[in-house]
Amino acid sequence: MSDLPVVIVGAGPQGLAAAAHLTERGLSAVVLERGSAAGAAVSEWGHVRLFSGWPELTDAAARRLLEPSGWSAPVSGFPTGAEWVGYYLVPLAAALGDRIRYGETVTGIARQGRDKVVDGGRRSQPFIVHTIDESGREGRVPASAVIDASGTWNLPNPAGADGLPAIGESAAADRISYRIPDDVSALAGSHVVIVGAGHSATHAVLRMSEVAHREPGTRVSWLLRRGSAANVFGGGAGDELPERAALGARAREAIDAGLIEIVTGFRVAEFVRRDEGLTIVAEDGREVSGVAHVFALTGFRPDTGILREVRVDLDRALEAVAGIASEIDPNIHSCGSVGATGARQLAQPEPGLFIVGAKSYGRAPTFLALTGYEQVRSVAAHLAGDHDAAARNDLVLPDTGVCGGAGGFDAEDGGCCAAPAVLQIGSRPAIIG
Repeated sequence: MSDLPVVIVGAGPQGLAAAAHLTERGLSAVVLERGSAAGAAVSEWGHVRLFSGWPELTDAAARRLLEPSGWSAPVSGFPTGAEWVGYYLVPLAAALGDRIRYGETVTGIARQGRDKVVDGGRRSQPFIVHTIDESGREGRVPASAVIDASGTWNLPNPAGADGLPAIGESAAADRISYRIPDDVSALAGSHVVIVGAGHSATHAVLRMSEVAHREPGTRVSWLLRRGSAANVFGGGAGDELPERAALGARAREAIDAGLIEIVTGFRVAEFVRRDEGLTIVAEDGREVSGVAHVFALTGFRPDTGILREVRVDLDRALEAVAGIASEIDPNIHSCGSVGATGARQLAQPEPGLFIVGAKSYGRAPTFLALTGYEQVRSVAAHLAGDHDAAARNDLVLPDTGVCGGAGGFDAEDGGCCAAPAVLQIGSRPAIIG
């Protein structure tokens, strides 16, 4: 199998970085991307400014690949998603050239001639990656190893508090969005609801607060599942990413100014259509009525469908790679940043298969781009047989200044170990940061 390429699923930041590391080590790589260009998912939130600065957003092997062409890594500033794509991901994809195949959706990963049940001769068989292109033509790509960097962007969580769509949620799809809004001017003068407590929700709250400031008839309700609002304002002065700290501070200012109505302990159970708009019903019977539009920004979850015929070990709660779950679980994680994870922690029962990037974190909300770059550096070293490099930790993360211990879910004080108490239970915009 040594003559077969390593197949990478997804041409996002981690997928392209993986290809750069493999190329630098003399290994053949093929990147399969469902979109028509690199960073397709990032482009969908291109209007959002990242809270990580440029030095945290580029990978070392990618920089080494790009620099001979005259490209230089920015040393300061906080780009938007579109700027990240345009200045970094697109040039990186161009440098990787025909290693990337666009318009190729991966539909499944398997061992050649072996379904999931078969043990005999399994490890000696190459992977077969099943694909379908934009014209509907099916294909099979043999691989010596597979790196799944497909992310979680295409599977947002529902508004329903129990993890399933609320009653009436699907029927109200024309009034519910699951992405950070760009132009919200059409919602001026109406009642808008944001559901969620993470950075994506905070971005939406700030966009709507600007409308409410200009148009006093605009009503904005922010529904939080937890019993406390303290967990939405970030790490403050303890956060070494100042743009992330500023996000929470601005949200607090909007609330203090009366532009946002915040409702705690509200767990969505049902959406009801009425003449005056949607009525949102909570598990405890409370109602928020006359709603024109809802932004349900409650995080993302991995689509594990393409892994159904390979043997994987995922955490039963987070759907994260089992080897890293205890380090990222928001129910048990204590204060500070999540540490580095590499090939050893990411290894699957199916040798040669690795899940990296945001997908490796499953439903956990703490993923940073730097973490993913360290993952793919380690995995590439492992696949090249450089086990010392694979075991090495080259990552230094900025501190979050937040507490990750969940405490009591219904507690009014947030039940956390640091002040100000916060818990990132929502999601950053995609894999932002």
